[in-house]
Parts: sequence; C-alpha cells; structure tokens
Amino acid sequence: PVPAVAAAGEESPVEGGPPDHSYSLSSGTTSEELLRKLNEQRDIIALLEVKMKEMKGSIRRLRLAEAQLREEIREKDRLLHAASAGTRKRHGL
Repeated sequence: PVPAVAAAGEESPVEGGPPDHSYSLSSGTTSEELLRKLNEQRDIIALLEVKMKEMKGSIRRLRLAEAQLREEIREKDRLLHAASAGTRKRHGL
C-alpha cells in the first residue's frame, strides 16, 4: 500500500527522520495518532467555519453601512447642487 503521506502528494520524510510538517505522518503512525490528528483537524476546520461565518456577517454589515453612506453622500450632493443652482438663479449667473 502507498503511505498516507505519499498519497497526499507530500514528499516522505527521510527514513527514521522527523516528519517534514506537523501534519505529515511517519510510517509508524498508529491508528490512535491518526485519529487524534484527524480530530485536531476537524476542530480547526470547525473553528475556521465559525470565523468565516463571522467574517461574512461583518462584510454584510460593512456593505450595508457603505450603501447607507453612499446614499447620504448622494443626498447631500443633490442638496448642495440644488442650493448652488438656486443661488446662481438669484444672482443672474
């Protein structure tokens, strides 16, 4: 059978040497270690999913705030334009 590390596309560590990365597996990895690593990765994925949902909510709120600010700017620009047009008419410009 192909070692899990090689199957994942990683270079296998030097025989007897330490793994290349904390997520690399040595040829002597036990099923308990594999299960522990899998559970750690699941925990990390769950945390990342929570953070992604929080970020999506933040982005949504920022987009709404941006839209409101743009609308306020458009309204103020419209009022300024109307006021300057009225001033020009009064002064015959």
